[in-house]
Formats: sequence, structure tokens, C-alpha cells
Amino acid sequence: MSDSRTPVVFLHGLWLHASSWQPWLDLAADHGYAPVAPGWPGEAATVDEARRHPEAVAGFGIDDVTAHYAGVIRALDRPPVLIGHSFGGLIAQKLLGEGLACAAVAIDPAQIRGVKVLPPAQLRAGFPVLGNPANRRRAVSLTPAQFAYGFGNALSREESDDLHARFTVPSPGRPLFEAAFANFSRTSPAAVATGNAERGPLLLISGQADHTVPDSVTRSAYKLYGNSPAVTELKQFPDRGHSLVIDHGWPVVADHAFQWLARQGARGQDTSYA
Repeated sequence: MSDSRTPVVFLHGLWLHASSWQPWLDLAADHGYAPVAPGWPGEAATVDEARRHPEAVAGFGIDDVTAHYAGVIRALDRPPVLIGHSFGGLIAQKLLGEGLACAAVAIDPAQIRGVKVLPPAQLRAGFPVLGNPANRRRAVSLTPAQFAYGFGNALSREESDDLHARFTVPSPGRPLFEAAFANFSRTSPAAVATGNAERGPLLLISGQADHTVPDSVTRSAYKLYGNSPAVTELKQFPDRGHSLVIDHGWPVVADHAFQWLARQGARGQDTSYA
């Protein structure tokens, strides 16, 4: 028997394992969705295994990850809702712009092509990767201190260290280099079809204390959608950092996302792939 529930595909970003979405998966099921959280290409099934084999994810870029998730989506029986965080939020925007989803929520999304602001905090957060050009071909891990600056700066150090221990994994450096140099290439993998008038609704969520994707970056991305009549909204959460999808305050963010989806009618039951 086929599942009549609308699928929700969760897309994580760099340095978090797919298992970090588990509380969101449970909540999505409670809301009547059929949730899945596929890992990135090469990602191991567990955090421990991913840490033991960083080479398995090294070298994958934005296009590789986008194609991977597109394959997951095309195996579904209807266009899903996408909920992505960080680079997962960038990829969710790409897939929505390509017509592969009925709606998307992009949380602290990595910068897309056309965003020109470059706050100092973002430079510092990205330095563990961008500081060495060889990292483009490698998988890179964050130390607890680096994670505390990039993800956990709005948390106690105790909570930040706990999240680092539970969820962080080595991640490919290539996507960061691709995003950093996106404005130098018209064919950048970080390009998104922001002018698509036919796409489904999009919610951009920003943590206003975020160091990795500062609020100004998300606001700049929001402005790039100004020429499209498709629904695009921005929600800002004061005093929240890049950890807002996994820290103690995640239910507030999740509740807002699901309430917004309900208002948009983003259920997808009456649509299917041609």
C-alpha cells in the first residue's frame, strides 16, 4: 500500500550527521508527514563510522550533493517538502528552483551566487577549511573550539561541546570553496533560480547571532528573490546561532516551520510527477 502522506526530505549541512535530524523527523511524523533524512554521498550510517572514514566524503561538491538528493526525490511518489540547514538550505533552494519540491524551508542557508556581503564572523568561521587550499580535496573536522565559534556561540560552552561530541562528522571542504568563489562564475554550483515564478513557496530562516551564516547573508539572499512573484518569506530568530536546528531551542524553530508550511497548504497530496 502506498503512503498517502506528503514526504519531507531533510538536508543537513557541513559537519553534522544526518542523525542530527531525528527530533525533527519525529515531529514531522506527528504532523502527518512522511519524513526522511538521507545523508550526503558517501556518508556513513553512524557518527562513529563517519569519523573513522573521512575519506569517504572527501571531494564531493554542491552539484554532487544536489544530484544525490534529486535522485532521492525522484524515487518518491510525489514532490516533497524540503527542509535544509546551512548547505542543506542552499541545496533545498536549488532543488525547489528546479521544480523538484512543493515547498522548502532553508534554515541559515549557505550563501548562494549573488550574495555579496562577507561579514568578518563568516570569514573566521570558514577559516578552518578556506585557510588551506588543499582542503578543497579533503574532508575536514571541526575542533570543539571551532564548533563553539561557528555553531555554538549563542550557547553555553557545555551545551556546545555536547552537541559537538554527539553530532559532528568530517565534511568535504569543496562546497565551501565553491560558495566562496560563486560570484566569479556564471555557472557556479551555488547558483539558484531565484527568478523562477513557478516554484513552490520558500521560507528563509535566519539566526541573528549566527557566525557561520550571518543574518546579513540570509537577508541578502532574500532580496535576490524580489523579482519572482512566487511566495518567499523571511523569519529571523534573535539571539540564535548556527546550532538552532540541534540545540535546546530547536522546537521553536521547527514549530514555526511547520506552521508556515500549513499556512502555505504545502501538503502536496494532489500533485505528482509528470
